[in-house]
Amino acid sequence: MQQNPVSATYAAAELRARDSWDSHDFDEAARWARNAAEIALTDGHAEAWWSMTFLYAECLLAAGEFAASAEIGSALVAPGSTTPQFQAQAHILRAKAYQGAGSLDAAAAEARAAAALVPDEADIEVSVTAGLALISALGDSGKLDEAWTESLSLANMISAEVDEQLLGKTYWVIGNVAFLCGKVTEGLLYHNLAAETFSPTRNLDVWAKFNKASAAMRLAADVSDADTLRCIERAELATDVIGGSANDYLLLKLNRGHWSFLAGDHAAAVDLLESIFAEAERPSPQILGEAGLLLGRAKAASGDLEAAQEHLLKAAEHFETAGALQRAEQAREYLAAQA
Repeated sequence: MQQNPVSATYAAAELRARDSWDSHDFDEAARWARNAAEIALTDGHAEAWWSMTFLYAECLLAAGEFAASAEIGSALVAPGSTTPQFQAQAHILRAKAYQGAGSLDAAAAEARAAAALVPDEADIEVSVTAGLALISALGDSGKLDEAWTESLSLANMISAEVDEQLLGKTYWVIGNVAFLCGKVTEGLLYHNLAAETFSPTRNLDVWAKFNKASAAMRLAADVSDADTLRCIERAELATDVIGGSANDYLLLKLNRGHWSFLAGDHAAAVDLLESIFAEAERPSPQILGEAGLLLGRAKAASGDLEAAQEHLLKAAEHFETAGALQRAEQAREYLAAQA
């Protein structure tokens, strides 16, 4: 596809983009990646254009610009745009973007498209990554039986050929589904396997995200032990070191609010959860649903039943917008209990 060396102008823009990415300055990285893609397009370098457009979409995803990331990614999945493996990676990126935006059915469809492009034997790591995206979308949308079936299939697929970080992510996602299915023992098992695989010295960003997510799953299962508190503290510490997107800080605050609620400090929980609605610029419907559900429960525990009912009703509506129908039903069950 690409015949001649890329220009010095392109090379400089690519270097700036990747340096900014490594520094977790995703807005700056997105700007330079877009600039590099435009230069490559003008110069007729298709491979370089695809690579930088993909990085641009990744930057938007990391910055929490989910709808924009999915839109940019649409050009990367066009038939004939690149190899099936690269197209599959673009579908996976779009699946993550749609999931972040709360469009869970679209996320599942993108993940299935990725899996269809690359058979297991052709590229095991792409196949595993596609499976992870599909399971995450199914789990968030409440299709738990299907998500668990896919999880068991994925557990049988992984092998020594899989990169250690990807192996850890696989254990992480399977553990998530186990927690969502009420299989707390299995959830703790898989999350412990993930914790043993991840290393803060190798990838502090992944380590931070895992601890944040593991804390959320443990809290959702009412597991408020010392290990859960360590997960919360590790995630907060790591995020303070490396920085994070607005979405990352929202989830940290949500975990602290949940911890305070389970610890019986309802006033602290209310303060933390209310600040999510006050400070967030573009929270996803899923996060608004989770925060509203907890806020309603905390208000009820504090004796403010009218406010509790209002927050629980709104939480159910946010979950329905996200396509998380099971969570919406749970919110309505809590609402009915306050009537």
